Amino acid sequence: MSYENILVTTEGGVGKVVVNRPKVMNALNHQTLTEMSHAFDALANDDSVRVVVITGSGDKAFIAGADINELAKMEAMGAKDVAFFGQQVFTKLERMGKPTIAMINGFALGGGMELALACTLRTASSTARVGLPEVSLGIIPGYGGTQRLARVAGPGVAREWVLTGDMYSAEEAHRVGVVNRLFAPEELEEGTMNLVKTLLSRAPVALRLGMEAITRGINMSQADGEIMESDMFGLASTTADMREGMTAFLEKRKPAFTGK
Repeated sequence: MSYENILVTTEGGVGKVVVNRPKVMNALNHQTLTEMSHAFDALANDDSVRVVVITGSGDKAFIAGADINELAKMEAMGAKDVAFFGQQVFTKLERMGKPTIAMINGFALGGGMELALACTLRTASSTARVGLPEVSLGIIPGYGGTQRLARVAGPGVAREWVLTGDMYSAEEAHRVGVVNRLFAPEELEEGTMNLVKTLLSRAPVALRLGMEAITRGINMSQADGEIMESDMFGLASTTADMREGMTAFLEKRKPAFTGK
């Protein structure tokens, strides 16, 4: 599939998706979401890709939100379908089974913030601005933002962000745990790629199991979560990567993981 609104590259185990609509600050319309859905499927099924980075083109915006020209035309049932489609696309990203990083290079608002929240980790430029401003338009976040923000930063932060619709600095987002790593603008890409290199050096199956244990465990009791964790621990211990990791440690060398 050829893309009009996104750029997709794969190199050295890294897949990169760039939302490429700089004239509208990379706003998400239906076509862009459709292209992203296809790209996420392709990256998930590409065994050569082990980490995925998502960002926006230009230096002003990561993704400034959904396309208001489309949203303004919604009616009740149509709006529900719009929200459900966006949720499906972002769930694909969340459940890809590979670490995903939102590299927030500018405004990440509304649907852009929701996309970032669906990623495993988030890095940001110190000049970035983030938020969920939907209430100022008479709606609420519809692509999973009310749910994921509460899980990432807690219900108190989610209530404040959703109910005020305010924009927040990247520093504040880092303080409350929404952003994992904060960089000066000129260091954002290098800092993000250093994080990518760390993830690439780890055992792929262990990363997938660790992510799954965290995501599923959030909705479980502590006791049930620990049972699931022990199951995941058992699965990890059956892999060739586990044997390689342990052997490499004992032999004082770097492991060569194969994802098996």
